[in-house]
Amino acid sequence: MGRAFEYRKARKMKRWGNMSRTFTRIGKEITIAAKAGGPDPSTNPRLRALMQNAKAANMPKDTVERAIKKATDKDAGDYKEITYEGYGPFGIAIFVEAATDNNTRTVANVRSYFTKHGGSLGTQGSLTFLFDHKSVFKIKPKADISLEDLELELIDYGVDELVDDVDEEGNEVIVLYGAFEDYSTIQNYLEENEFEIISSEFERIPNDVKEVTEEQRAAIEKLLDKLEDDEDVQNVFHNMKEAEE
Repeated sequence: MGRAFEYRKARKMKRWGNMSRTFTRIGKEITIAAKAGGPDPSTNPRLRALMQNAKAANMPKDTVERAIKKATDKDAGDYKEITYEGYGPFGIAIFVEAATDNNTRTVANVRSYFTKHGGSLGTQGSLTFLFDHKSVFKIKPKADISLEDLELELIDYGVDELVDDVDEEGNEVIVLYGAFEDYSTIQNYLEENEFEIISSEFERIPNDVKEVTEEQRAAIEKLLDKLEDDEDVQNVFHNMKEAEE
């Protein structure tokens, strides 16, 4: 199994553990996608993918519909997607993705979290070299195509890692990794070849991870938890090596 998969597997359970937080995050992404590409999922591939994510997360249908409707609501906030980059305590690199209708508020909050927990907020782009921006798809396998054949086929569409996995219910799933810019190409291939896409998202996978002591981990986790609890923050990525189970 590759580096991307091992990193993601270690952190995904915590990320998806808080259901209401997950619904809020997906809801914002749906609103942004509907505003950018229209409310019809048949003509908006990104919205179509996010609706699949909502289904995988057991997000109620009316919540999804409200998020789409919000894109055309004049009284609703106009969300902008913004990234923040900085270092936490002990030199841990932290990449924050936010969706906010008030950048002044969000940057002030994010900066205060870094400062209060022994870190510092850096300039945009300062950590890009430390992370690979990946498209991640989770699909159901097909009985008539082997993992090896699928991997050979998908190389031409931008997939650079493919892993056989199981979901929380023990069902077999295939996880695909490709470059951020190849997202649409991969999605088109999967849809045209009638693969069932369970979910798709973007991940920032660290090129290298840093070892920390348990005491250091506890301090870093306080900052990560604070960032993830902020209502404007969508995702938090870092290069701290996960604790051994």
